[in-house]
Amino acid sequence: MSDRDEIDDSQAPLLDHLLELRKRLLYCAVAVAITFGASYYFADKIFAFLVQPLLAAGQGKIIFTQIFEAFFVQVKVAFFAAMMLSFPVIANQIWQFVAPGLYRREKRALLPFLLATPLLFLGGAAMAYYITIPVALQFLLGFQGNLGGVEQEALPSVGNYLDFVMQFLFAFGLAFLLPVLLMLLERSGILTYEQIKGAWRYFVVVAFGVSAVLTPPDIWSQTLLAVPMIGLYFLSLVAIRFTHRRREKAEAAEAAADTQ
Repeated sequence: MSDRDEIDDSQAPLLDHLLELRKRLLYCAVAVAITFGASYYFADKIFAFLVQPLLAAGQGKIIFTQIFEAFFVQVKVAFFAAMMLSFPVIANQIWQFVAPGLYRREKRALLPFLLATPLLFLGGAAMAYYITIPVALQFLLGFQGNLGGVEQEALPSVGNYLDFVMQFLFAFGLAFLLPVLLMLLERSGILTYEQIKGAWRYFVVVAFGVSAVLTPPDIWSQTLLAVPMIGLYFLSLVAIRFTHRRREKAEAAEAAADTQ
C-alpha cells in the first residue's frame, strides 16, 4: 500500500474528527484530574522539594500575607505537578489524533521529536532547579543587611517564591525544546539548513534578549539561560545536517531502486 493510499483510507468526515477530538480531550482531562488529585495529596512534599534551593541559600523562613495564599499555593503546586505527570498521556493523545492524517514517512519523522520533548523539557527544568535558581537566590538574597542604619531582611511569601521557581522551570524547560522546534521547521520545509545556519548572529542577540525577559535582572541568571540556548542552537545545526544527509542517502537509494 502506498503512502497516498494509506492516508486516503484514514480520511473521515468532519463529525468523526470532532468526536475523535472530544474523546482525546476527555482522556487528557481525566489524566490531569487523576494526577491533580494525587498531587494535591502530596502538595506539601512537592513544595518542600521546590523550597530546598531557598533553604540552601540560607533563607529559613517563608510567609504568606493573604488569608487564602497558602491554600492557592497548594492548588498551583498540585496543578503544576499534574501537568508534568500527565504530559506523556497528553502527548500520546495528541499523537493518536494527528497520526491518522500523516503519511508513513511523516510519522517516522515526527515520532522521535515527540519522544524527545519531555526529556529535553525535564533536562532544562533540572538545570534551572539545580544550577540557575541557587545562583539567582544567592545574588538576590545578598541585598539583605544593614542599609544606612536600617536592617533590610528578605521575607519571601509562598506565592511569590512559587511564581519565581515556576518561572525558571518553565523558561528553561521551554528553552531546551529549541532543537525540536528548529528540526521541525527544517523538516516541514519552512526553513532550510542554510537559513538557520546563516541566522546564528541574530539568534545570539535573541537568546540574550529572551533571557533578560524570562530571568531576574542579574547577569548570571541571564547568562545561565542564554549560553545553553546558544549551545542548543549549534547542536541543532549538527543534528539537522546529520539527518539531512541521511535523508538524502535514503532518497537516493529509493530512486536507484525505482530505476532498477
